[in-house]
Amino acid sequence: MADSVPILTWSDSESHETSNSEKLLPSLDEMIEQRLENFGWKMFLQSFVAALVLFFDSQQSFIGIYTDANPTWHCVNHTICSSDSDICKLPKSAWAWDSPSSNTIISYWGLECANSFTAGLPQSSFFMGSFIGGYILATLADSSLGRKNLIFLSSLTMSLASTAIVFSYSFWIYSALKFFSGFCRSSIAASIMVLLTEKVGTKWRFRVGIFAFSSFTLGFLSLPAIAYLNRDSSWKFLYLWTSVPAMFYSVFAYFFVTESPRWLLMQGREEEAMAILKGTAAEEGGEDLILSLLKVNHAKPESSILNLYSSITQLCAKTWAIKRMLVLMVLAFGIGMVYYGMPLGVGTLGFNIYLASTFNALLEVPSFIAIYFLENCRRRTSIFVFTAVSGICSILCVVAGNGLKGAKISLELASFFSGCTACNVLNIYILELFPTCVRSTTMSLVRQAIICGAIFGPFLASAGRKVDIFFYGVLGVIVMCCGLSVVCLPETKGSTLCDTMDQQENKESFDV
Repeated sequence: MADSVPILTWSDSESHETSNSEKLLPSLDEMIEQRLENFGWKMFLQSFVAALVLFFDSQQSFIGIYTDANPTWHCVNHTICSSDSDICKLPKSAWAWDSPSSNTIISYWGLECANSFTAGLPQSSFFMGSFIGGYILATLADSSLGRKNLIFLSSLTMSLASTAIVFSYSFWIYSALKFFSGFCRSSIAASIMVLLTEKVGTKWRFRVGIFAFSSFTLGFLSLPAIAYLNRDSSWKFLYLWTSVPAMFYSVFAYFFVTESPRWLLMQGREEEAMAILKGTAAEEGGEDLILSLLKVNHAKPESSILNLYSSITQLCAKTWAIKRMLVLMVLAFGIGMVYYGMPLGVGTLGFNIYLASTFNALLEVPSFIAIYFLENCRRRTSIFVFTAVSGICSILCVVAGNGLKGAKISLELASFFSGCTACNVLNIYILELFPTCVRSTTMSLVRQAIICGAIFGPFLASAGRKVDIFFYGVLGVIVMCCGLSVVCLPETKGSTLCDTMDQQENKESFDV
């Protein structure tokens, strides 16, 4: 009788047990999530200080509402002048400005009869700088500089450029410096959203985004107060009051705020990442396991000048990622026109400019509060509904006309609120659609599409001073058409963040 052969040899048994034990081990992403699930007072302070950068970014984004405003005037010689007269057909001696001529750039450089393109050029130059800078600087947060360094370097240079604007001696120098200021701040919003969400666990992702939204809102809300206090002063003081504090903040925040541990791990800087994870961990231990999993899941990137733009290469290597980016950019373009265009066009409402802009800024508060309640809602449905409502209300502003100013401003506020909420949901949505290795790049690229929409806002606002349909009608149609593109994107509600393109692809294949 032949000797019996055991079903499992010792080596097979050991391999089987090892295989089972490996299955029980959590993944690298799960380990990082466990380390980041606690949101203590240290993380609260980190998030709060980091998000303050958007306070100053918001001020520079909307400062043109006041510095580039078309000031009011009154007749001096009533024999040849009346309130209905065309200022461009009157001699200079027949009228005068209601406020000092240095109050805005229009009266300061005598641009009251300039065409819509010239009047809207400075603010459009700012957004054009943001648009171009975003594409040039987009990948630096994913590669060499990292999230933190890019954010606070951008904030510092933006504030320096805004301070230099005070010394502008011509309209064209002013527009050029606005362009440079926009170029410097181009990556702030995208990078800060990525930094905040990568430093917390999944359940805190939406909530920590409220820090960013509220900071941007407070910056917007501070402008009417600062502008009102300086209503009888030169427009240059408005730049000083907003840019000088930003310089001091940038230096302080650079030394206080820590880098994203996810990005550090992707860059092979394990010791720095573990130091941050230890400071925010919900429980002690697990460092050795994370490091061992890291060696399996990630390879340390090679040091090369070509690596600066490696995230673009990774993004373009996947057909699904390119298609997803194109759809998001179409969607972002329409939302950007409403989000940045509406506040710049409050001067066309025939309403007090300080109150109108304050109302718009205040609406951002319920907008980001709404994000808290939308956390458990489907991303695609939320964006589709809010873009549709924004477009309809904008078109109704044209129908209301100047005869119903109360109804008109109510519809404008409803349109802006819907646009704000759609923009806030979109910012979270982008983070969930792409992995860590390209997240900052994709966020920046989509943000540039939002800025591209903002570029046309000042020109439309200038044209809308004469005919409403050139502003509200165009905005409404565009945001509704662009909002339809969201149906081409996948749903991400409740999903965890991935680190690599392959992980993202595999996770979505499994979900399907």
